[in-house]
Amino acid sequence: MPRTSPLPRPPWGRPSVKVVVTAGVFVTTLWNLRCFLNPSEVSGGAPKHTEPLVVLVWEWPSKQVPNVSGDVCHELYSIAGCWLTMERQLLGRADVVVFPHATLQPGRDRLPRERPPGQNWVWVSLESPSNTKALARWNQTFNWVMTYRRDSDIFMPYGKLVPNRSATVNIPTKTNLVSWVISNYHRTQKRAEIYKNLSRYLHVNIYGKANKKPLCKDCLLPTTSKSRFYLAFENSIHQDYITEKLWRNSLMAGTVPVVLGPPRANYEQFVPADSFIHVDDFGSLAELATFLKTMNSSRYRQFFAWQKRYSVKLFTDWRERICTICTAYPSLPRGRVYPDLESWFNT
Repeated sequence: MPRTSPLPRPPWGRPSVKVVVTAGVFVTTLWNLRCFLNPSEVSGGAPKHTEPLVVLVWEWPSKQVPNVSGDVCHELYSIAGCWLTMERQLLGRADVVVFPHATLQPGRDRLPRERPPGQNWVWVSLESPSNTKALARWNQTFNWVMTYRRDSDIFMPYGKLVPNRSATVNIPTKTNLVSWVISNYHRTQKRAEIYKNLSRYLHVNIYGKANKKPLCKDCLLPTTSKSRFYLAFENSIHQDYITEKLWRNSLMAGTVPVVLGPPRANYEQFVPADSFIHVDDFGSLAELATFLKTMNSSRYRQFFAWQKRYSVKLFTDWRERICTICTAYPSLPRGRVYPDLESWFNT
């Protein structure tokens, strides 16, 4: 068999081993750098969002409008690449537009007439279905929902327990048995009925506008913390509707919540089973009252075992809530709208 002719030798001679190795390292470095800067080109995946995500808030959800200029998401909450704005002239540049439900009420501002391609609209509400009206007119409008419901595209709870390492229990000094802060009292609500019947068996210290004893912002926790138990009664009963009545008025204050809301199993998806008392745990309100009045110190202390592992985090700043849209953005579904928002929310 004839031998193949060797490749012609370049005029500058055969490269040294050192040169070959150096060249190889250089090429490898360039390839790795390319992979780092443009991972989607190498892997074949979809291009990543390299510029800051622009989130336009059509109208601020609360009466007090904070300053959102600058990189507030990064400065306040360490969420990078997220730019909040309320400048409606930037509608064409926005990746996400946030519409609080209050904005959508009759007589208020209207939505934009056109939606730029690829832009996603978010419907936002912290109210329960019982207190949320006029949803039917917004069918086929919103891509994502942001509510207190855990099955929302963007989950927005009133609070949560976060791990800590304190391993300590702090129970404030108690001077009374039960308290309740109530601003909007309506006799037709279930919580009004439960309170009326429970008060036949024990005394409840009532504060708030409904009893003409309003509490200042800094007075709330010191007041409720003096009670052994707090009536964390929701104004309506719906899945996952667990508000600041549990998180702030009870757990953060250092009192044991007696809850009225969704079933116990739903509460246990948010907080430990031994951290609260559910009205439904008892066959009658008389039994509940007896349980509260006769509880000894040892049993009472067991309700605070959660403090050894957790602390309460409240979500009160709407800037933080809206910044979380950027955190969720990469995993949110694309190209879909809610055909019947009212049906979804009332399920």
